[in-house]
Amino acid sequence: MQPGGKPEKGESPLQTVIREIKEELGVDFAPDALEYRGEWHGPAANEASTSIHAHLFSGHLSGKLEPLAELEELLWIDPKKALLRDDLAPLLREHVLPSAIARAGA
Repeated sequence: MQPGGKPEKGESPLQTVIREIKEELGVDFAPDALEYRGEWHGPAANEASTSIHAHLFSGHLSGKLEPLAELEELLWIDPKKALLRDDLAPLLREHVLPSAIARAGA
């Protein structure tokens, strides 16, 4: 799974991603440093019979990252190799990784 979470009352998708990245990775993002990548609807990874509506953003990380909040570890892996794993969240398998591969022109 990638970092993310549910919006707090009155929060926009952009405000939510900025807060969640800070809480889960300890990194601050300015709103103009993130690019909106679209929406995705599908099953939640660890909540049976639950659907999610995700707003997706990308940006370049810099500085020291550390797994905070509910994250246990960080893993950097080539998107094509990641698709070979059997433990991916549906959002990663169906949208995030294929989009990253397409953007890289691979």
